[in-house]
Amino acid sequence: MSILIKNSIIVTQDKSRQIIYGDVYIENDRIVEIGKINVEADFVLKDKIVMPGLINMHTHLPMTLLRGYGDDLPLEEWLTTRIWPIEAKLKSEHIAIGTKLAFMEMVATGTTCCNDMYFFEDVIANEAKKFGIRCYAGFSLIDFDTPEMKRECLLPECENFIKKWGDDELIKPVVAPHSTYACSPETLQKAAELAEKYDAFIHIHCSETRHEVYDVLNKYGSRPLEQIKKHGLLNEKTMLAHCGWITKEEVKEIAAAKACAIHNPVSNMKLATGGYTPLPELFDARAYVTLGTDGAASNNKLDMFETMKFAALIHKHHRWDASIVTAQQVLDMATINAAEFLGLNAGSIETGKKADIVCLDMTSPNLIPRHNIISHIVYAASGFNVSDVIINGRMLYHDRKFLTVNEEKIYEEVEKTKEDLLRD
Repeated sequence: MSILIKNSIIVTQDKSRQIIYGDVYIENDRIVEIGKINVEADFVLKDKIVMPGLINMHTHLPMTLLRGYGDDLPLEEWLTTRIWPIEAKLKSEHIAIGTKLAFMEMVATGTTCCNDMYFFEDVIANEAKKFGIRCYAGFSLIDFDTPEMKRECLLPECENFIKKWGDDELIKPVVAPHSTYACSPETLQKAAELAEKYDAFIHIHCSETRHEVYDVLNKYGSRPLEQIKKHGLLNEKTMLAHCGWITKEEVKEIAAAKACAIHNPVSNMKLATGGYTPLPELFDARAYVTLGTDGAASNNKLDMFETMKFAALIHKHHRWDASIVTAQQVLDMATINAAEFLGLNAGSIETGKKADIVCLDMTSPNLIPRHNIISHIVYAASGFNVSDVIINGRMLYHDRKFLTVNEEKIYEEVEKTKEDLLRD
């Protein structure tokens, strides 16, 4: 497949953070040329704001099925009375439908790569492969039976999952122990050993709430990050979701380990976790910092444009300093920072990079006048501005239409699935 994007504003996200006015030519899975280009192509687009695809570093994809179910409740009540009872009823066919809906929402709002953590992860990986989206698929490990299998089966099945997907171009298997409060020291240790054996990424919730921090401290005598470190899970492959209640010393630990902190501002505010991922301190320590939406049950969207805006605003407000987190820093978190941590040859628009690209409609009223394109992307744009999405050089979304899935059929399946889950 070949794609030519003409007469556009190109937000490169390269080392110099150049913004170029010109054309981009894509062939197969790569960006071949940037400049003034006159060639024939299978797709020709014009007059776009062209940017790297957004990378959603923490989500639970099938929870699109629970969007709006049990809102405005305290976290513990929300989990025990709404989320967990429905999750207990989940079957593989439900997971497939919820995952398709998540991919549609993410692609339509500019996400080209996601980092998931859930049950039935093999079903999710299969759906990602069929859809054509890049997915780091986290096989959840936890100390109780899941809707999919008994707890004693989780570790061996996780290993089988890694073996199955280890060499795939789009799907990368991830070892995902849920958290230090839901996984025993033994489970954490075995997860670390499994990740080390296969050189796999690790994805774990860390210090999301004050309640979590003190529960773990009272139970084990150490805070969540110390538990993670003690059992071999803190290294350059570790992705720490939330980090809303970490200390200044823990910031240094994360940076020293070259691990990645994933900020989820919208979910944290909606669930009233009360903590703030300390972005300024993480930046100062030169830690990897990225962004995630969390699941659609606790956000209730998978729109990374909204997440970028909230990430900037929450820290400005909290620190009484409008300059404390800039639009450029937030865009970096959602693109090049995540790609570099993942070792993914994407995250910027440069010759030879993977063609994971998002196009915005340049003529949208909320993006005019164009005083500052980076500012517009973070503070003014939303997923509704996305017109075209290219993943791995393949056009998946063109002129706001999906090219690879039957949109109406999926919506019908979602409604049937909702009724099935709510029955009884």
